[in-house]
Amino acid sequence: MNQNPEQLARDEIDRKLKSSGWIIQNKKNMNLYAGQGVIVREYQTDVGPADYIMFIDQEPVGVIEAKRVEDGQKLRVAEEQSTEYANSKLKYLQFKPLRFVYESTGILTHFTDYDDPKPRAKEIFTFHRPESLSEILRKTQSLRGRLQSIPVLNPDKLRDCQINAITKLETSFKGNKPRALIQMATGSGKTFTAITSIYRLLKYADAKRVLFLVDTKNLGEQAEQEFHSYQPNDDNRKFTELYNVQRLKSNFIATDSQVCISTIQRFYSILKGEELDQSAEETNPGENESIWKKREPLPVVYNERIPIEFFDFIIIDECHRSIYNLWRQVLEYFDGFLIGLTATPDKRTFGFFNQNMVSEYPHESAVADGVNVGHTIFLIKTEITKQGAKMNCGEFIDKREKLTRRKRLEQLDEDIAYTALKLDNEVVNPSQIRLILRTFKDNLPNIFPGRTEVPKTLIFAKTDSHADDIIQIAREEFDEGNAFCKKITYKADEDPKSVLNQFRNDYNPRIAVTVDMIATGTDVKPLECLIFMRDVKSKNYFEQMKGRGTRTIQLDDLRKVTPSARYTKDHFVIIDAIGVTKSLKTDSRPLDRQPTVSLKDLLRAVTVGAKDEDLFTTLASRLARLEKQLSDQEKEKFNELTKGKTINKVVKELLEAYNPDVIEDSARSIYVIEADDIPTISQIQKVQNSLIKKAAATFSGELNEYIENVRKIHEQYIDLVNLDSVIAVGWDNDSKEKANALIEDFINYIKQNKEEITALQIFYDQPYRRKELTFKMIKDLLEKLKFDKPRLAPISIWQAYEQLDQVGQSTPKNELIALVGLIRRVVGIDQKLTSFDKTVDKNFQDWVFKKQAGSLKFNTEQMEWLRMMKDHIMTSFHIEKEDIDYSPFDAQGGQGKMWLLFGEEMDSIIDELNEGLVA
Repeated sequence: MNQNPEQLARDEIDRKLKSSGWIIQNKKNMNLYAGQGVIVREYQTDVGPADYIMFIDQEPVGVIEAKRVEDGQKLRVAEEQSTEYANSKLKYLQFKPLRFVYESTGILTHFTDYDDPKPRAKEIFTFHRPESLSEILRKTQSLRGRLQSIPVLNPDKLRDCQINAITKLETSFKGNKPRALIQMATGSGKTFTAITSIYRLLKYADAKRVLFLVDTKNLGEQAEQEFHSYQPNDDNRKFTELYNVQRLKSNFIATDSQVCISTIQRFYSILKGEELDQSAEETNPGENESIWKKREPLPVVYNERIPIEFFDFIIIDECHRSIYNLWRQVLEYFDGFLIGLTATPDKRTFGFFNQNMVSEYPHESAVADGVNVGHTIFLIKTEITKQGAKMNCGEFIDKREKLTRRKRLEQLDEDIAYTALKLDNEVVNPSQIRLILRTFKDNLPNIFPGRTEVPKTLIFAKTDSHADDIIQIAREEFDEGNAFCKKITYKADEDPKSVLNQFRNDYNPRIAVTVDMIATGTDVKPLECLIFMRDVKSKNYFEQMKGRGTRTIQLDDLRKVTPSARYTKDHFVIIDAIGVTKSLKTDSRPLDRQPTVSLKDLLRAVTVGAKDEDLFTTLASRLARLEKQLSDQEKEKFNELTKGKTINKVVKELLEAYNPDVIEDSARSIYVIEADDIPTISQIQKVQNSLIKKAAATFSGELNEYIENVRKIHEQYIDLVNLDSVIAVGWDNDSKEKANALIEDFINYIKQNKEEITALQIFYDQPYRRKELTFKMIKDLLEKLKFDKPRLAPISIWQAYEQLDQVGQSTPKNELIALVGLIRRVVGIDQKLTSFDKTVDKNFQDWVFKKQAGSLKFNTEQMEWLRMMKDHIMTSFHIEKEDIDYSPFDAQGGQGKMWLLFGEEMDSIIDELNEGLVA
């Protein structure tokens, strides 16, 4: 009760040290033989007493500088003080600098190993164990030191993208970057790349142990198979003959395992000391409903069986998924390098990995290299898909309960018009589904010439009810039995893995229908056709869905399931029956952050006291959708059960509980805080807790039951009256008139401003002036264009050219690169629209070829510098001599190094690249 902040901090530090296996002593009763790891408080040095001196086997090895909890933000400042103690002379002992240096408040701990190249402090979960530090001391170099001497990669049996990923990853390790992201297209060998890297880390860097994290049991099994089949290119033995690989199926971890494969949810349970049912590993954490059934996610605490230094490296497969809420505790527990693998990173992924994307290998590059296959788009447009229909008063209409699918006949007492958005939710029009499937069937000879059977086809449906309707009608239209078309979903009655294996390896089913996208890592190589009967607004989600068809397959293997195939799979076809390829996609995170958690579980979680932000926002989103479906009578009943609160009011309370603006405004009002002041953390917390309780208090067992029942019994109209008709069918080349008009507007804008905007003056001037183009000029032009004509945004114009098939095989990386490519096309520099980065690549190849045509030959180090300069021009449009002193050139030696490499040719090379690459 009477302890001061310094004593409280030291109590917490003592607790953590004891948990980590250290014996703590006062200097008066010091006994260095009491155990392997002994820590002495207030040990005297020639610069004063150190807070803690660490001894291992009676030898001093480290120092801990203790600070108050309130001084957490000052730990970086404390590094100077702790380093001074580390380099001081300890009383009675010969002078030798201490290697391990910690600064800690008990809550926050920083650690530096001064044997590292360029020693750098890092935040760690807790203190290392004495036996671990003893093991480190026995080695001649630290891990980061050993990483500096990893030999050059042998490229045999590796794709270029894999060579690049491994090489850049090892460069990242050498730079002591704690997190790295590898982006590689589906099918390009991410796991093979990761295993190759792991092999090199174990062999050449003497890594102790590596954790390979997945988020489903299925992915873990696949990874285990790949480790067993992997043979390095410098050894005739398999990986598992060289190193022990263990896939975790329980809490037991063999101490001699050098590679552990585990789901992230299992490791979370291991760290908490709990057993995990294997059923919890079937789906990825984003789909795991059990996380809502706890009042609070239990924080990971120190586990002496699995200390923070247990793994040197952690590979996180499919790291784009939402594992950074509850599950990121596992990643941040360990003191090791984190490496993410994904085909489809999003903004949160980039953020988590500190924007350190060491390798980028997108789908387009994979297609160009023959690693993946590309796709073509075939459109099916129908009248009702586009604009809905109307059912007239007096007509007899079937109504069907969603839950039981029981039907009854009802005469309409008013006209009912429905839009395309209501299809397959509030209204089912069998004619619309039938027409799409019939049109697909009729056009198969054009889409897949020479085939006598339907190619392996995956249909994306809106709901389970929609999927059932599609399956029934598909079997009828193709005159086939049950085996021909099946549903693959986690909720299917038949084992989804069994159906998926049939779809992959057997002749039937020819068509599979899925609602919740087939999980990443369960690709079907013979899949040649994707039919979208649902729209997708998420860019990332859409790319993953398209990725199901990108896998390559040999002709003999394809013929095993599709006997009439005449050629190997060189592309797949997207049948767009809903406009998905045209709809606007976004990277933004949806309000409904747990789309696969049932409404029933959400309601139950709130009622028992769970108060996670994602829970509240997801429930708010579901209730807001439900409000639009309920009748006035149903809404009145809801108001009665909530004692006068409307659904909208309940939704608002749920969202306000985590709205920082609302919380701050409420705190200002309650505590009468002046405008220039800000509420304290305590005040904010009290107000937020009050808002959370207020929102949660609305829910009760009776209300929850009502919400669940009213949602279940809500009926669908079955429209058998309006027969659908095809508006357009064929390969995607529509909207030409609209695209032409948009392009014409853009051309006119460019011409009208060519005298006023500096960048345009340069493009319209002589070719030699294009070397003067700068990043700022292009950015200024983009900002003016967006201000004057928002509809002429570069990406919109680029898409218009794509619709007219006037684009080379390239996609711009950003708006600025797109804008430069568009201007070059308008001015006439390029005859076909080409992304500027591709132009720079091509010009660079030509320039290098011409330079080396004679006696001049660039060596490997010179070429590396030239490529760095090319990459700079690609994104900044120009390079100055001064740029060589900044990233990435500074890390390679800056202007001084370039002069050593190129001598007096340095200035002329910069000029030539500026002129030649933008020609």
